Amino acid sequence: MAAGGWICFLTGLLSLALAEDHNHQGEADTYHVSAGHLFLLSCPIAGAHSEIKWSRRDGGDESLPAGVEVRNGSLWFLPVQMTHSGSYICEKRNKTKPSKRRFRVSVSGSNCPDPSEEILATKETGEFLQCKQKEIFRLNLPRKIRWTKDCQQVQPDGESISLNTNGLMRLAEVSEADAGKYTCHIDVTVDGRNYTAARSVQMTVKNGTPDLFPEIHVVRPKNEVVIVEVGKRAELHCKAYTGFSEDEEIAMYWIINGTYASDISGLAESWKFVHERGKVFGQSTLSIATVRNEFLNIPINCHISSPAEEKVGEARLQEADPTEHNTFYMIVSLWLLALFTILILTAFFLICKVNLFLAYRALKTLFSKQVPDGKLYDAYVSVGQSAMLGLDGVACFTLRLLPEELEQKHGYSLFIRGRDDRPGEAVHDVISAAVRQCRRLLIVLSSAGKSKETVQFWENHNLLTYEQKVGLHDALMRNDPKVILVEVDGPVDYSQLPESLRYIKRTQGALEWKNSFAETNKLTQMYLKRNFWKSLRCNMPAVPARRPQSIA
Repeated sequence: MAAGGWICFLTGLLSLALAEDHNHQGEADTYHVSAGHLFLLSCPIAGAHSEIKWSRRDGGDESLPAGVEVRNGSLWFLPVQMTHSGSYICEKRNKTKPSKRRFRVSVSGSNCPDPSEEILATKETGEFLQCKQKEIFRLNLPRKIRWTKDCQQVQPDGESISLNTNGLMRLAEVSEADAGKYTCHIDVTVDGRNYTAARSVQMTVKNGTPDLFPEIHVVRPKNEVVIVEVGKRAELHCKAYTGFSEDEEIAMYWIINGTYASDISGLAESWKFVHERGKVFGQSTLSIATVRNEFLNIPINCHISSPAEEKVGEARLQEADPTEHNTFYMIVSLWLLALFTILILTAFFLICKVNLFLAYRALKTLFSKQVPDGKLYDAYVSVGQSAMLGLDGVACFTLRLLPEELEQKHGYSLFIRGRDDRPGEAVHDVISAAVRQCRRLLIVLSSAGKSKETVQFWENHNLLTYEQKVGLHDALMRNDPKVILVEVDGPVDYSQLPESLRYIKRTQGALEWKNSFAETNKLTQMYLKRNFWKSLRCNMPAVPARRPQSIA
């Protein structure tokens, strides 16, 4: 008796072990592929920290065929060959009991493989066909997706047939002619080679209404509380998942405290289907023209019904707290006031930044002790010799306007070439000594179209290499003294000037003086002149130097 009990017990344990092993290995899944295509086979039992072993038969003795390799735990067929048909086994090895999964790969010579599944579509209804190649999509490679029906190209028109970027194809209204084998082709490039991955599905079309309806899921509202104001307008929104296609037998409506919203005055309801990522949702809106007290704190239900089931989403209206309402508006007002103040201050700074800088520098000079720097001049003014002898805009600006504004009004000391050097002095010695005793180097340039004095200054009398021979090279390259560029009467052709001047133009820009100021009205003329002289003063030293009588 006891021996018989032990035998039954051991038999039960053996049965459980065999059942468990069968569950781990399971029936072989068949994958239909085409020769010459890319195919990825993943192991569904693989874990994050488990070791996966692939083989052609139990025991893992037979090696994988040529053209098949393992990458990240998956089998890569690069590409599929006719000899790849057969069984493949993935085995998970970890600290617990090992488990296996068997697959069967069926290779055909057709460009469109045999169907891997069958779907049943209903005539005169919408249908979605999914491109179920998740392993290819997970590669995140640039891809081109196309569909064929019975190996003939399908051309989406956006109405009867549409296709999204994830390969989901929608047939707006299925007819008997739509039945057939549909194949999703994905063109990708792997390791520099072009491949095509394909999967087929067989669609059968039947008459009548669908026998099965997808389960409805309410997205919103779910016991939602909506804050409203009595006497104001309000809207409630309802959204529910209804499946993968639009179905005319699905309906949405609202019930307020047991009464249909359509029977209550001042309420309006509407609903429609929306498509999101291959799924179809019903979306309804209940519009309340004027919120009344009777609508507060009562159940307002959104109903979604199909021939198979009905789901309900609930919302309630709650009156806003006047204290919270006032606090909210106060906070918003303070934020708007702060934003407006910042905008005003920013605009004021942008408009008056030059004036602010000059005022700050004047106050700093007034209240701080300045250490003498040993410079005798505030600026060395460089201009072409031919311009100095003429009466054009460059000579007028250099010999008359600059001294009037900077020397007479603001007390700056300028050394102007052609005015302050004495006849008979060595040119190189005068320029070199003057530059070393100046805080700024002010170079006046004229437009190429109106005057060529600047070009002649660089070319005449072998002065093209003034940067090396005269000492201006150090001023331009080391920015000591600081260089100020002034363009007179229009744009200057810098291609004719040394690279050092082009570099300064690119890095710090140039001030522009136009004698056409005189052609504008008095207010505009005054404004433009004032801005120019203020900008020039910003670039000049803060403390004017004492005007010397001669150069030591």
